Amino acid sequence: MKKRGLLLAALSAVMAVGAAVTTQAATGWVQRDGAWVYEEDGSLVTNEWKRDAQNQWRYLDWSGKMAKDTWVEDQFYVDQNGIMVSKTWLQLDQDINGKTDELHWYYFQDNGKAVMDSWKRIDGQYYHFNEEGAMETGWIEDNMYYCRESGAAKTGWQLLYPPEDEDDYWDYSYSPFDDLEGKRWYYFSATGKKYVPPEDSDSDYVERRIDGVYYCFNRNGAMQTGWVYMGSNDETVDEDSIANYHFYGPDGGLVTGFYSAEPPEALYSEYENTVEWFYFTKTGEPKVGPKEGEAYTSDFLTVNGKTYLFNELGNPVYGLQKVYLGNRNSDTAGDADWTTYYFYPNDRTAAKGKVTVEETDGAETTYYFGTTGKGFTGVYGGYLYYKGKLQKAEDGARYQPVKVLGKTYLVNASGRVTKSTSGVKDADGTRYATDKNGILLKVDDEPVTEDYGWDPEEPYIEY
Repeated sequence: MKKRGLLLAALSAVMAVGAAVTTQAATGWVQRDGAWVYEEDGSLVTNEWKRDAQNQWRYLDWSGKMAKDTWVEDQFYVDQNGIMVSKTWLQLDQDINGKTDELHWYYFQDNGKAVMDSWKRIDGQYYHFNEEGAMETGWIEDNMYYCRESGAAKTGWQLLYPPEDEDDYWDYSYSPFDDLEGKRWYYFSATGKKYVPPEDSDSDYVERRIDGVYYCFNRNGAMQTGWVYMGSNDETVDEDSIANYHFYGPDGGLVTGFYSAEPPEALYSEYENTVEWFYFTKTGEPKVGPKEGEAYTSDFLTVNGKTYLFNELGNPVYGLQKVYLGNRNSDTAGDADWTTYYFYPNDRTAAKGKVTVEETDGAETTYYFGTTGKGFTGVYGGYLYYKGKLQKAEDGARYQPVKVLGKTYLVNASGRVTKSTSGVKDADGTRYATDKNGILLKVDDEPVTEDYGWDPEEPYIEY
């Protein structure tokens, strides 16, 4: 009876492997020589998965023993209790080949398979695993993604060191505004992919609008600041024109409106000053005009009610300027008349009203500019002007007949029009008579002809 009782007890014992596992006599889990095995009809099962009483998967190796703390079939892992790992992270120091390695993180899915050579979204973040299942960090996937030390792919704006195999890594002059110590700004989408220009782009740089602001990126995806050549790589394109450049501020945003900056390095020698003013349109193009002396009024730019004129270098001009009237693209542009405009040196805006102008010969002369800034021709305030310039009797003369707009006026040494006089004498004794508008009627009591009168004094402008 004693032996019968022991036998019954053995048959009903509960196998515990981490948790209890029920054994069966002919088929099931049994313990032999300190190791758990699985028998079917008296034979050991090898190289196969079997469930225990708790429906957990365990693996029998080539010898029939339950595997522990090791990789199985190069994609599963069983813990120290022999249970297949699933739905969790695990840090291991051995790779799928069983070789001891530095610590790496692995993620095992619901079916127990480690994620390998792919992306996996876990708790709302993206992680990438290499061909052996190890979670990756840093620059990966042809430098198109960057993963934190935690493995989660970065998204949005990130300040990072460039990949060591890219030119940006060695370019320490990247930002003219801040010392980024070799780092660059990159932008990653919600899925972690870095923005780079399309492969079919014919430019080395491309703009992208992010949160309502335009930014510029090079082919490696590094955000640009300062001047950037936005023209085509086509060799026929004029790279020497400021019109092909955009300017990006210290935060990388496209600059619009007025902005002072050093000229582009490639064009630096063409500029007068180390820092110049520029005006950028809403789409970032610098406002560029013709060479000084070749401008038309259609070239003007009006900003907040003020008038500006730009030269071929993209700078707002200053001083006395010769400007043709009308549209340079019209059929009659070649026959257009011209007048003067004056732009203040301090703010480069067109002057209005009476202004003392230093002409290019060094002489200071009075000019009058109308409400649009146009040099006035005719009589204003009792004085005679031609293309804005005050007309005065020559040195040594009291009076001088000046013909403007087909009419001959008599002006004195200060430029005032002499009106309604029956006779005034010049220093040489010449006698002049005028009507109420100052139009010359007689010289030495003789009526004047239509051709009589001195040509007006032209504005002195030299380019």
